[in-house]
Amino acid sequence: MTCDGVLTFWIFLLLSLILHNADLTDGGRADELHIGGIFPIAGTGGWQGGQACMPAARLALDDVNKEPNLLPGFKLILHSNDSECEPGLGASVMYNLLYNRPQKLMLLAGCSTVCTTVAEAAKMWNLIVLCYGASSPALSDRSRFPTLFRTHPSATVHNPTRIKLMKKFGWSRVAILQQAEEVFISTVEDLENRCMEAGVEIVTRQSFLSDPTDAVRNLRRQDARIIVGLFYVVAARRVLCEMYKQQLYGRAHVWFFIGWYEDNWYEVNLENEGITCSIEQMRIAAEGHLTTEALMWNQNNQTTISGMTAEEFRQRLNHALIEEGYDINHDRYPEGYQEAPLAYDAVWSVALAFNKTMQRLKKRQKSLRDFTYTDKEIADEIYAAMNSTQFLGISGVVAFSSQGDRIALTQIEQMVNGKYEKLGYYDTQLDNLTWLNMEQWSGGKVPQDRTIVRRVLRTVSLPLFVCMCAISSCGILVALALIVFNIWNKHRRVIQSSHPVCNTIMLFGVIICLASVILLGMDGRFVSPEEYPKICQARAWLLTTGFTLAYGAMFSKVWRVHRFTTKAKTDPKKKVEPWKLYTMVSGLLSIDLVILLAWQIFDPLQRILETFPLEDPILTSDDIKIRPELEHCESHHNTMWLGIVYGFKGLILVFGLFLAYETRSIKVKQINDSRYVGMSIYNVVVLCLITAPVGMVIASQQDASFAFVALAVIFCCFLSMLLIFVPKVIEVIRHPKDKAESKYNPDSGISKEDEERYQNLVTENEELQRLISQKEEKIRILKQRLVEWEATNKGGEMNGGSNGTNGISMGGIATHQPATSVNSLSGGIQMAGIGGLSGGG
Repeated sequence: MTCDGVLTFWIFLLLSLILHNADLTDGGRADELHIGGIFPIAGTGGWQGGQACMPAARLALDDVNKEPNLLPGFKLILHSNDSECEPGLGASVMYNLLYNRPQKLMLLAGCSTVCTTVAEAAKMWNLIVLCYGASSPALSDRSRFPTLFRTHPSATVHNPTRIKLMKKFGWSRVAILQQAEEVFISTVEDLENRCMEAGVEIVTRQSFLSDPTDAVRNLRRQDARIIVGLFYVVAARRVLCEMYKQQLYGRAHVWFFIGWYEDNWYEVNLENEGITCSIEQMRIAAEGHLTTEALMWNQNNQTTISGMTAEEFRQRLNHALIEEGYDINHDRYPEGYQEAPLAYDAVWSVALAFNKTMQRLKKRQKSLRDFTYTDKEIADEIYAAMNSTQFLGISGVVAFSSQGDRIALTQIEQMVNGKYEKLGYYDTQLDNLTWLNMEQWSGGKVPQDRTIVRRVLRTVSLPLFVCMCAISSCGILVALALIVFNIWNKHRRVIQSSHPVCNTIMLFGVIICLASVILLGMDGRFVSPEEYPKICQARAWLLTTGFTLAYGAMFSKVWRVHRFTTKAKTDPKKKVEPWKLYTMVSGLLSIDLVILLAWQIFDPLQRILETFPLEDPILTSDDIKIRPELEHCESHHNTMWLGIVYGFKGLILVFGLFLAYETRSIKVKQINDSRYVGMSIYNVVVLCLITAPVGMVIASQQDASFAFVALAVIFCCFLSMLLIFVPKVIEVIRHPKDKAESKYNPDSGISKEDEERYQNLVTENEELQRLISQKEEKIRILKQRLVEWEATNKGGEMNGGSNGTNGISMGGIATHQPATSVNSLSGGIQMAGIGGLSGGG
């Protein structure tokens, strides 16, 4: 059981006990009909509409009692008290009205929270409750409030109007800010359902009890632009001040406020309520907001049931309020001024219902004076009369639906230059919007319901793309020209010894790599998102196969050079077989095809968008943000596939670098351009090792990434063609005839006969070198013996005569003669060997 239900139960119990012992049917004069009135006048929260509604009700009593044909023989008397829009105090007021004599035939109440408590309890005393100022949608529940009627339309009547305006201005994204009161909670629930049916997104729903500061800040964080505010006027002033502080007003924001506030609601009671904003700041924040309200003043200058027009009633009401001390002349209207016609028409509804009930009871010889709180028969007659009541009142046509709700048009207004301007009317039942085209928007255009985020695809700079395409195209033409040159001069020894087919394969790889540069710059500027995955696949295939053909051809050459030089001593006459070079390139290409096919079949490359933080536009004042996007080619397991490709290529690069270093100073006649191939491999390895990691780091910068990768590919291709083919082209140009080529490239000038002669001379030279070594060893031994002999004979020379000395001398000479002969022989052998080598050369 709710708190209101518990309170109602105890009130009912106490009144039952009291009324059981008290006879209240005799109170009052016989010609008086008494009704109770509960008006919210004082207090600090909620809706204090009784300030203007109570004077309006008194005017209605005077007019009803002056009407001779209405309630003949009776006078309608109103007994009222202040509820301060507090449900507990309202229940106490109701208790006093029912407990104290005379007996009441009906209750008037205002403020949704008080009406909820009163109407839920009044059914226990068979009392009809007529609410002049309650808009809570919860009051439409007939099972909970079976005896309730209200001249104030339900708050849900605003929701169809709000939805209509949202559709009119193209708003499909709204936020809701509500005060934590039942009237607003139930209204928001109804609004949410209607928004869901209309396809309007509710981006956030914020609520507060008394301090809206945090709730308004949250609206700003959620980028709320169209905001529906549901709160009493006291809270509305706090919200408006916080709106100003958070800058949630002006050109980019639209607020929907409730239309029952007074025209100057944002300028009054600021100091008393502790509002820290000035009047000027409140005016700035309030400018441009929209209000929706049930039509509470008759818009036509028609004479109503009271004999007055709406304007005449306004003058009378203003005069009555001035007498009570309100400064109407300076637009200082009390709260509830807009609802005053509802209170006026509520009294007329009571009088008309009583009049109709008296006529029906008269036929049964009964009177309203016979009503007691236990008399359900007369209560049903009053209910039926009220349910069928219909007349033209100050607030328009007064009629009630089956739920007891007021049927009324909805009025739409906008705050323009500090004043409310009528924009139109909406008939909920007929779904008819009457629009006056009087709206004014800051900036001259309808505000947007969100920050428009324009998705802008970052593409490669067109001049950069054209430049790289031009360079790549030139490279392709050069490669084609070199292919023609290679084929045309394949009979030349300088071309033959460099394996022209292998060079042609390298050139085809260069062409494919240069073509991939063009595809690297193809993005959303040129292809649709549906076609972009095909470009991704083509990039991978072209760049991978092109690299394998170009680098693989050079790698096979340098590998064969390394193999040839390591086996030269055991098999000097061994030649390089061309098919072995082609087999190696084919093997590398086969591995690439297996990897690429597996990649494309099991995890193909797709178009993936990388998004960047929002940016402000450069040349527009609209509420627009730019969301940059960049296309990437990625698959689900992109890292794995890149690891496989980079790992395989990395191994080939490192091995090629090792082979190029090992053969850096070797010239082999079987492959006459091995040194240039090694230099090309150096450059390719260095550029690849730099380009791969740097390209991954700058992948989010489309121009830098494209330029860096494209230049690396172009530089590798051009440098390889330059190193390998320029010497051949120069040789062919300088020496048109084949015999002169040996002067430029000694390795390339060796014929088959010369090669055989060269091998013979090498063998002969080795034999002579062996003989020289043997003779030098003998000379060394003889010289050693001579030294020993001379050392032995020095002692004999001291003891012997001159004949002995001469003999020794002669012996020495004789002894030296063989040495001289040996030296001469050694020199002759050496000269013969050198001469043979020179002649062979």
